[in-house]
Amino acid sequence: MIQMFNVEKKYDNGVQALRGIDIQIPKGEFAFLVGPSGAGKTTLLRMVTREIEPTAGHVVVDGRNIERLPLSKIPYLRRGIGVVFQDYRLIRSRSVYDNVAFALRVIGTPRDEAHEKTARILDLLGLKHKSNLCVDELSGGEKQRVCIARALVNDPAILLTDEPTGNLDPELALDVMQIFVEVNNRGTTLLVATHNMPLVERFGRRVIRIVGGRVVSDDDIRPQLRPLYDTA
Repeated sequence: MIQMFNVEKKYDNGVQALRGIDIQIPKGEFAFLVGPSGAGKTTLLRMVTREIEPTAGHVVVDGRNIERLPLSKIPYLRRGIGVVFQDYRLIRSRSVYDNVAFALRVIGTPRDEAHEKTARILDLLGLKHKSNLCVDELSGGEKQRVCIARALVNDPAILLTDEPTGNLDPELALDVMQIFVEVNNRGTTLLVATHNMPLVERFGRRVIRIVGGRVVSDDDIRPQLRPLYDTA
C-alpha cells in the first residue's frame, strides 16, 4: 500500500530530513511512526500525500510511483488518503457538520450523498448530537473526533495521523486510539506518528522508529499487547 525505496529529502535550507528510507506498509497494516522532534516523521507523512517530493528515491502508493504523477492526478491520489493533524485545522466559524461535509464538497460529491456520508460518520464517532454546534464550542477531545470524522468521511484506503493525541489527556488519547483500532479493523491502512510511547506500547502494533532522518528500527510488538483499559 505504501512503499519507500531509498528515499532522501534535503530541503532548500540545507536540512537533510530523510536519509535512505526503505519501508513497506502493506494494505491493512496499523503502524506507529516514532522518534524525537525533528526526526523526519512529518516529512515522511507529507511524502505519502505528495505535499513534498523526495530529493532521491521513490515513493509508491497503491502501486503508483507518485512522484511521477502529473499535477492533475494528485487530487485523486489524496482522495484516497485521510489526514488527522494535532492542531485540528478546523474551520472555526462553521459547524461540526459543515467541517466534515466540506471534505466531500471540495471533491464534488452530490449533495444527497454528502449528507448521507456526513451523517453516518458523525453518528459512528458519537458526534451526531453535536452536528449543529460551532467547533469552538467543543472540547479538545470532541474537536479531535471531528478531525477524524473529516478524514474518514470519504472512506479513504489510508489514514495518516500526525501527533493525533498530543493535545489530549490520557483517557481521551485512549478513546482516540480505540477509534483508530476500529477503523483499522474495517480495512483502512493506518500510519500514526506520535511521541506517546506509553500509548504505543499499550496498543502493541508495528513500530517504525526514525532518528536523524533514518529508520533505526522496525519492530512488531504485538506480543506485548495489553488490554486497552486494564484495571491493574
